Amino acid sequence: MNLLLVSVGGMLGAICRYVLGIAIMSKFPTPPFPIAMLIVNVLGSLGLGVFYGSYYGGIPLGAYEESVFLLVAIGFFGAFTTFSTFSMETVQLYQKSAWKPLLAYISLSIVGSITMFVFGFSITK
Repeated sequence: MNLLLVSVGGMLGAICRYVLGIAIMSKFPTPPFPIAMLIVNVLGSLGLGVFYGSYYGGIPLGAYEESVFLLVAIGFFGAFTTFSTFSMETVQLYQKSAWKPLLAYISLSIVGSITMFVFGFSITK
């Protein structure tokens, strides 16, 4: 049952990431850095913070057997956000020697994601 919950959440998260990414790329066809994944990862961090704050009121330890945690936190947000794509796009910018966009992308992705998680968590807990 746990694998099914993670799978369903992951499927929904991946679909949402894809649809949102396509929508963002249609609005910004030639951004200076990968803005679609930046927005997806920052929004995903906000959403995960909101989930933890509103559902748990804290960051749970050992919730890996809870259905809602598996579906939402691991499945949906695990598939919605993507560190692997962030890593690949970072390497692409590095290979192009695009130093300013590289620094902006790394900084905004990491600081933005953490900040939005904390924000989402604090406004809902």
